Amino acid sequence: MSEWWTYRLEDFLLFSPRVYWRLFELNNAASWPLHLLTLAAGLAIVLLALRRPPGHGLWVAFILAALFAFVGWSFLWSRYAAINWAIAYVAPAFGLQALLLAIGGAARGSLAFDRRDIAGRLGLLIAVVGLVVYPLMPLLFGRPWSSAEVFGIAPDPTAIVALGVLLAASGGLVPLLFAIPLLWLLLSGLTLHAMGDSQAWLPLLAAAITVAALALRRIAR
Repeated sequence: MSEWWTYRLEDFLLFSPRVYWRLFELNNAASWPLHLLTLAAGLAIVLLALRRPPGHGLWVAFILAALFAFVGWSFLWSRYAAINWAIAYVAPAFGLQALLLAIGGAARGSLAFDRRDIAGRLGLLIAVVGLVVYPLMPLLFGRPWSSAEVFGIAPDPTAIVALGVLLAASGGLVPLLFAIPLLWLLLSGLTLHAMGDSQAWLPLLAAAITVAALALRRIAR
């Protein structure tokens, strides 16, 4: 039996790239036309964070909470866990994120999207990338259009948009809300790297930029 340190990351992969991307094709086919609704919800989130009408924190938090719960159930639990047993332990984390968002939005004065520093503006840019650019990745990496990852349907763009919006947020629960999306993007990036997929850099870059923005904000205080 080989020693554990002789294993490589790809040795732990339980599926092929073809099987992995087929999951998104099947999920997209089953979910359509919900994509139109989730993209509209994403646009609403960005506009609410920018314009900050009365009650904007509650609406943003509840929309994100609903989408995290939906992605955790419809994709992670119902599909991805069938080819990767570890996801059965990860999917509940999306439910926990939904609960934390709902609590953060419902508590009086606990969530407001009022940061307009460099990190906050960068966050809104990250959110737009997750919302608009991420679904276009199949065109860049030569995959079928049917495998596109869409905000509110697939986990990566959902986590990226959430992190971007949270960089523009303030409130008591906000620091707790970064952990699960960051950990997911790290796991996703490592999975894609193990598959030898060129897209692996994107979730890892989004996570790294978020951490760097938080560190710069802390230094600037």
